[in-house]
Amino acid sequence: MKYSILFVAALSLYACGTSGVDQDKQAEEPVAKANDQLTAEKMLEPKKTVVAKKEFPNGLKIQWFEKGTGEALSDGEVYEINYKVKLPNGEVVDGNHLLKREMIPFLVGYGLQTKGWDLAMKELTTGDFAEIYIPANLARGVKGVPGVIPPNSPNIVFLRVGKKIAPTRTVEGTKIWLLEERAEYADSLIGEKSGVALHYFVGTKSNPKYDNSYKRDTPFKFNMSDFGLVPGFRKALINAKLYDKMWILVPSGQAYGSKGYVDLVKPNESMFYDVIIMDVR
Repeated sequence: MKYSILFVAALSLYACGTSGVDQDKQAEEPVAKANDQLTAEKMLEPKKTVVAKKEFPNGLKIQWFEKGTGEALSDGEVYEINYKVKLPNGEVVDGNHLLKREMIPFLVGYGLQTKGWDLAMKELTTGDFAEIYIPANLARGVKGVPGVIPPNSPNIVFLRVGKKIAPTRTVEGTKIWLLEERAEYADSLIGEKSGVALHYFVGTKSNPKYDNSYKRDTPFKFNMSDFGLVPGFRKALINAKLYDKMWILVPSGQAYGSKGYVDLVKPNESMFYDVIIMDVR
């Protein structure tokens, strides 16, 4: 499943690689699935008319086929997107249509994709349909992605921006988006004294995905009463249940505050967690 290494928001990781979960029993998701995987991709066919263009000194280029009338995209917010990524030779190497989804959620500003993505997204508004040229140094760089993206290759992204997705709930400033759930596990709620195992990655704006259990293929196990858990993260997990798929954005005041955390979290930085609950005891 080579595409899961490109869209690292772990929706694709969950769909492709979570063992022990019966995918046919998943509850309805907050973004629709496509009945035909071509439907979403056809919506990304470039148009002959370009209504606006913008180029940047760093080599990033954006041209709009449609200009939306919605709000400007901003860091720390989640939006529906329909996208595909091409190489200069025309080969499609990524896209939500490969997961048979019409749209998928995207959090702006926290490195879910490459640096070029976050830079470009902040130039867009809801309703936009754009083509984004991301130079190699803002894409996968000299390493590329073995077997998928050659070294030093630009990426060309075709992108439609849908609506903003509001958090499912907010707890003392911490935003929680419940992306997937299994209703039959409603009796497995996490409490103050629970033991928990989860897969996750965590990062900040300046240091995306600095820790990633998905790559280790080993869930992180802890007790909710353990000293040292980030307060906002702990509060977000209360009443979550087995196999919940969550995005959690913890403001600095509920994280490490003005002190930061060694060389991983800068002072006054918010923290983003991508989480799948794997066990509740």
